[in-house]
Amino acid sequence: MTEIRVKTSKRVEAVNITEHITKMVESGQGTLVHIYTPHTTCGITINEEADPDVMRDIIDAFERIVPANHPYRHGEGNSDAHIKATLAGSSVTVPYIKGKPALGTWQGIFLMEFDGPRERKVIITLI
Repeated sequence: MTEIRVKTSKRVEAVNITEHITKMVESGQGTLVHIYTPHTTCGITINEEADPDVMRDIIDAFERIVPANHPYRHGEGNSDAHIKATLAGSSVTVPYIKGKPALGTWQGIFLMEFDGPRERKVIITLI
């Protein structure tokens, strides 16, 4: 198990962490890599990394589905971030072959920040 830190710079953003994951599995033993974040206002997801407009569209869709300015009961002002993180999920598991995550041609692994900017922890486990 290894931990990386990811610094975010905006309240809501997608940070591509594929390179970090690839470095972690290059010399590891096993067939799966599990990527997990222990935070309630960010998530981990896999999606297209070739066209940055894809992640912008996903972020825009999250805002339409779960607007920040809705009158939520939770009083800290980040209820939307908790809901968006639940929708994104807190982990992904990816097979890896010959020291590389077995991602599709256009796929990347992203930390989805919904309550930044912050420094986030990502735990990587080889199985």
